Amino acid sequence: MWGYRLIAPFTFERTDRPVPDPDTLAPGQVLLGFLAAGICGSDLPGFRGTQGRLPGDTGCCAAEMDGFPIHEIAGEVLASAHADHAVGDRVVGWASGFDGLQAQVVADGDGLLCYAPDLSPAHAIGLQPLACVLYAVEQLGDVTGKRVAVIGQGSIGLLFTYVLKAAGAAHVTGVDPVDRAALGPVFGVDEVVRATSDRWVRHLTETFDIVVETVGHQVATLNHALEAAAFGATVFYFGVPDDDSYPISMRTMLRNNLTLKSGVTLERRRVLAAADAFAHAHPDLLPAYLTHTFGADQAQSAFEQACTPDPTRVKIAIVGDPA
Repeated sequence: MWGYRLIAPFTFERTDRPVPDPDTLAPGQVLLGFLAAGICGSDLPGFRGTQGRLPGDTGCCAAEMDGFPIHEIAGEVLASAHADHAVGDRVVGWASGFDGLQAQVVADGDGLLCYAPDLSPAHAIGLQPLACVLYAVEQLGDVTGKRVAVIGQGSIGLLFTYVLKAAGAAHVTGVDPVDRAALGPVFGVDEVVRATSDRWVRHLTETFDIVVETVGHQVATLNHALEAAAFGATVFYFGVPDDDSYPISMRTMLRNNLTLKSGVTLERRRVLAAADAFAHAHPDLLPAYLTHTFGADQAQSAFEQACTPDPTRVKIAIVGDPA
């Protein structure tokens, strides 16, 4: 079967490997036939050759496994050892081995949910990051009437702004060095700021009840989030850390009575169902979210596009079988 493997920084190579044996599925696992995949910002360090902390990323310059680093996947169930998934179901969720860029993928059934037949696989991909954002916003409690800043207005940051506005936030400021003046208001951004987070925070005249950091992969932005937080505010760190330890200003935390939250997405099937319900309640969201689609044989171009600043891009999907 086909698959793609990073053989060097910024370089995918098509591979052929044996089809997985359905008889080897462990309890709770399913075998999926590839329909679509989404590119997440957390995938890009692996594409660039950085050795990160994701499962399977054991190489010094690139991952040493087929399908890496894709974890957002939609597929058709080909075989199942999970009570809630049947052969023929079309599901979306997590490629639990971060190996989703191949013809067939073995995944944990608890991280998958059937999606509505009116969704294309490319649009269904948006339910996985939406589920992650909904779970994070749950951890923030009641956001009604709150002033919120979201640092980073990529595919995750724009989902945060949309969900927070839908949850009752009074005002959302979106911060990104890429110009989001056109797209920001579509996702509920009240104030679009084109700036790096360090320059933005130096010119603040008002602070925020909630600050969400969606950038990750660097140390500095978390402290910028703390600086932008009002007394008694909550900072949610959603960005993926590339380092084990992040120095933060404990003086700022203490003097301003701040709360710092973070965490991975739990209860995945529940929040995927919540994402599906949210998307149907907001039918404009997924069509606006998916902006670029590539064929599976264009994986290289898809990742290069994801690495290129583009004011028109939100979500990239990879679909179908390569020629």
